[in-house]
This record gives sequence, C-alpha cells and structure tokens, in this order.
Amino acid sequence: MKRVLIAGLGLLSLAQPSLSVADNLNGKTLFNQRCAMCHGADIKGTGPLANKSNPPTPDLTTAAFKKRLSDYPGVIVSSIILRPNGDLIPRTLRENGVKLAPFAWRVNDFRDLNQYMSGVIAKSR
Repeated sequence: MKRVLIAGLGLLSLAQPSLSVADNLNGKTLFNQRCAMCHGADIKGTGPLANKSNPPTPDLTTAAFKKRLSDYPGVIVSSIILRPNGDLIPRTLRENGVKLAPFAWRVNDFRDLNQYMSGVIAKSR
C-alpha cells in the first residue's frame, strides 16, 4: 500500500502545473522548518545536527543522489513517508533536544517540498 501511495504521489508531483512563487515559498519554508537542521540550507548535509546521527546526514547534491532523483522522481517524498532510517531521524532530534511538532502533510506540501529541493539540488555543482 505504501508503494502505491508513493508512486501516486510521485506521479502527482510530475503532473502538477508549474509552481507559483507562493508554492515555492511553501517548499522552502517546509525545508527550513523540518529539514535544514540536518541537511543544511544548502542541502549538502551541513546542518547543525548533520554529524550527530549515525550515519551522518548525506549530501543530497552529489552526482549519485542527482541520478537517484532522476531515476526515481518521488525519492524525496518517499524518504519523508517511509523514513528508510527507521527511528534515526526522530532519535537524532530527541537526543539533541530538538522538539519538532507533528505536521499534517498535505499533497501540495509534498509537491512543494519536492520542487524546492529538486531546484536547489539541480542548481548545485
């Protein structure tokens, strides 16, 4: 069931019309509030908690991740939904005293975050 949901969200994100500035701002806001503490503003795994997890937060601007993003357009969204590291993200946050409030994700939030992160990743060298 999760795979069907992920595939659906991936296709939905591809089928959406181009984003407005407001939507891109939503993606940036979501990233800054929920992801940058580990991934860093540059998405290179340079956030203040990046080296406090095991394994450390990966650099999402590498050629390998860009290929993965190209091969699997929904990989960012699926990472949020499936949390492939199990309890790693919540545990790292807890151990460092970070209280991240629960968030009721909407489809548009996934689309906006994916679009924002994909844009930053594409611009990186």
